[in-house]
Amino acid sequence: MQQPFVRFDHVEKSYDGKQLVVRDLTLDIAQGEFLTLLGPSGSGKTTTLMMLAGFETATSGEIYLDGKPINRIAPEHRNIGMVFQSYALFPHMTVAENVGFPLSVRGITGEAAHSRVMAALDKVGLKGLESRRPAQMSGGQQQRVAVARALVFEPKLVLMDEPLSALDKQLREQLQYEIKRLHNDLGITIVYVTHDQTEALAMSDRIAVFHHGRIQQIDVPTQLYERPANAFVAQFIGENNTLSGTVHSVSGSGCQIALADGTLIKGQAVGTPNVGAHKLVSIRPERVRINPPHGGEGNVLAATVIDITYLGRYARLRLKACGLEDFIVTLPNDGRDLALAGGNTIHIGWDAADCRVLDSE
Repeated sequence: MQQPFVRFDHVEKSYDGKQLVVRDLTLDIAQGEFLTLLGPSGSGKTTTLMMLAGFETATSGEIYLDGKPINRIAPEHRNIGMVFQSYALFPHMTVAENVGFPLSVRGITGEAAHSRVMAALDKVGLKGLESRRPAQMSGGQQQRVAVARALVFEPKLVLMDEPLSALDKQLREQLQYEIKRLHNDLGITIVYVTHDQTEALAMSDRIAVFHHGRIQQIDVPTQLYERPANAFVAQFIGENNTLSGTVHSVSGSGCQIALADGTLIKGQAVGTPNVGAHKLVSIRPERVRINPPHGGEGNVLAATVIDITYLGRYARLRLKACGLEDFIVTLPNDGRDLALAGGNTIHIGWDAADCRVLDSE
């Protein structure tokens, strides 16, 4: 079995000696992987990245890089590239001087440094701008400089801490593509922190979802979205309708959930449910159909239209259904008029396989 390139071995972190910000973290990262640490503010994802970088020290446990323990190695000696949210460029230096700074501290100067700087700028599309200063560049260009600086000394591991959060949507999506292209072209390992689940789904080989200092689930993007392990992951990754009820019956991997009003919902159980146990039910808005055929293995229920929002590529319906005042359905724009209005009574339905029956956490 191949040794992981990065390993967190039962790592914990506390700032005050009482409250754990990261709890018993055991995590393996493969060489060449693009792993995203995803979660809300205070979930432990940034602290985990900073411990790997060396800017924070683990309270207990050990971190290994390429098989070697690094807890007691200073950040500048870990040979890790770092890209910050704030860019962290030197305003008095030119672009070339900023990118070349990691080489100068390693004693690489002259033509050897110049050729590396120009190659790094070429990789991020900034060739020809090496004489400018950061204040003369846009936010997107400055972030490209920061990426070039992280790559110039050819590290095997690059850490990125919310690097695109300050950019507008279009530029952010463009740089997502460019960072992923660099990852594929160079074969480097990237550990990326974000609170933006769309960004994580678009860029990552795997995603580790953090909450209360623990990884709730780690998996490839499709599995995280389609098969969330608990209600927190289901609600954090993408839009989601969440119903509450108790297990009415169990049949193999499927079960029926009784909602508060007595409605029975068929779903796919995560784990082994017990009759009478309280569960949360997750249904993605795009998996719900309008006026589906009755019968089969699906769920069909009555609903009342509250309002419809036209969003270009799709329409967003807000319904009163299943005891919720804001049950959401998204329908792709296929050019047809939905002929629906507020107050209309309709039927909605979804397959039992698209209905996940989950523990609260």
